[in-house]
Amino acid sequence: MSVILFDVEALPGTATASRRARLLVVDDQPINIRALYEVFSPDHDVFMATNGAQALEFCQQTPPDLVLLDVVMPDLSGLEVCRALKADSKTQSIPVIFVTSLDDPAEEAACWDAGGVDFITKPINALTVRNRVRAHLTLKHQSDLLRRMAWVDGLTGVANRRQFDERLVREWQRCRRGGQPLSAGIIDIDHFKAYNDTYGHLAGDDCLRQVAAAIERSLARPGDLVARTGGEEFTCLLPEVDLQGARIAVENVERAVRALGISHSASEHGMVTVSIGIATALPAGEETAESLLKRADNGLYSAKRAGRARVRSDEDPPVASP
Repeated sequence: MSVILFDVEALPGTATASRRARLLVVDDQPINIRALYEVFSPDHDVFMATNGAQALEFCQQTPPDLVLLDVVMPDLSGLEVCRALKADSKTQSIPVIFVTSLDDPAEEAACWDAGGVDFITKPINALTVRNRVRAHLTLKHQSDLLRRMAWVDGLTGVANRRQFDERLVREWQRCRRGGQPLSAGIIDIDHFKAYNDTYGHLAGDDCLRQVAAAIERSLARPGDLVARTGGEEFTCLLPEVDLQGARIAVENVERAVRALGISHSASEHGMVTVSIGIATALPAGEETAESLLKRADNGLYSAKRAGRARVRSDEDPPVASP
């Protein structure tokens, strides 16, 4: 028997710029993948994996909205794949529907225990599986909206203070266990009150959005975090980055904001700029996450005293006011 493997390119219509729901079908039998593809491809973007390792890699790179997962597969079983997804903060919110030919109460109980949200037996009934997927996609959409409201700044789309505080604790603990440095940068838009007074609050809001986007583009590592932590203040976390690396990273941020070319007649530079304070800690001993942020704030104060539109750390030599 010949086996035909359908990758993303082989399934017509799966790569699209529109925001249709993204489904990942995981099954070691191509005929089962084809059956689910035919059910969902008219209204969804359908991707596939023929083993558990492929599925986990896909979910890390481009998390789908829902996974349809076979239970019995070689190497990693569907139960093992589901447990791995639920153990990772990046993928734990992806709903998993198990699809299996087994009709065993113990097997069904194992699927629930692994973190599945539903259980469908083969051969599939197209109407049943379509309605169940629709219901779980609706629930996920509502959950994502609530999570976004709770964790994301509504104006700029970057993380908010709540998300930052929780991530700071988690990264501090992780870097302490691994003996790795943790760096932080506090980014403040120079003369922002004067910008609002001159151009109005609508222009000020647009300025904040552009600056936030520039910061995010500059800090491109997956582990980096940018959060809006004040009116015109952003804070970034750079795990496993020493002071020299942090300085290079946020200097890129300073240049990226300047490159936006947003006019600012009340600024000595004639455009919107940012001042940035940085600090690095090796999470151990008496140093705390709070003291790391305090030292970054001292660096920010030093940058402002030195004339703004620059990067300073609290370890840099003191400078006189310009």
